[in-house]
Amino acid sequence: MAHHKSAKKRIRRNARRAEINGDRVGRIRTFMKKVEAAITGGNAAEAKSAFQAAQPELQRGAQAGVLHRNTVARKLSRLSSRIKALA
Repeated sequence: MAHHKSAKKRIRRNARRAEINGDRVGRIRTFMKKVEAAITGGNAAEAKSAFQAAQPELQRGAQAGVLHRNTVARKLSRLSSRIKALA
């Protein structure tokens, strides 16, 4: 257990950030699943709209440091190419 006041505050802060980051990752996964479901369903228009909704969510995750920016770029690129292949 922490003994210093600053260490105790850091523990509280880390717990709060972990909760926020976990929620953010969950949101990102949900958006990704919506895009994946539309792609597997073969609905290009729905996939495109889901992709457009997922893009800013992924970028926010990268900006917040939850995901690496290259990971986000790779995921978006692969999804985009799969959506283009539908059309």
